[in-house]
Amino acid sequence: MRYSVHISGSSIIRSIRSRGISQLWIILVFVSGIALSPRSAICKTVDSSGNSGSESQETVQTAVLAGGCFWGVDAVFKHVKGVKSVVSGYSGGTRSTAHYEMVSTGTTGQAESVKVTFDPAKISYHQLLRIFFFVAHDPTELNHQGPDWGTQYRSVIFYANAEQHHAALQFIKKLSSDNAFSAPIVTQVVPLHGFYPAEDYHQDFLERHPDNPYIVVNDLPKLDHLRKQFPALYVR
Repeated sequence: MRYSVHISGSSIIRSIRSRGISQLWIILVFVSGIALSPRSAICKTVDSSGNSGSESQETVQTAVLAGGCFWGVDAVFKHVKGVKSVVSGYSGGTRSTAHYEMVSTGTTGQAESVKVTFDPAKISYHQLLRIFFFVAHDPTELNHQGPDWGTQYRSVIFYANAEQHHAALQFIKKLSSDNAFSAPIVTQVVPLHGFYPAEDYHQDFLERHPDNPYIVVNDLPKLDHLRKQFPALYVR
């Protein structure tokens, strides 16, 4: 929704003449308030994908990935060059079940996921997959990651289009043929039917709670791994 305000000089003059000079101060305060307000507060456009209207959707792409608890996966991609934003959420189920308490039962079909918005001119989808497989999670663990167990912690690539589908399948095929991991890759590759942002207290969790014992043991090492294994793509 776009908001705009237009006040012509003639309308101000007419107002002064009809209401008297005592009204001038009110009008001047009103006009000054508009002029001094942040531009975003006066005119802001947000599309359904959550991207700001000031940035063309053609310049960014999104990837939705699931690899265990979204706290750590979210944190990893927030330190990757070319990534514009990361949102923790749920994919694989319906909107009505996209609530942490329900997802935690492991019966909703949802997987804890992250939506990564990135600039393909700075980082490719293929590079994001490499970080996903080699840093963000272990693609050989079926329905769990580390201490977390349940289908909500499964490894999934939710592809948004045919290009992502092909890229994901070819990437996994190459890793498997190269025996990149000591166990078979169990990552699912399925179409994206919806992404539902998680509750506010889950967003930016590592940044807000770096001393949380779970974060210290399971997720901070991932950031160190990212910095060492992909130094050219790491940003603070």
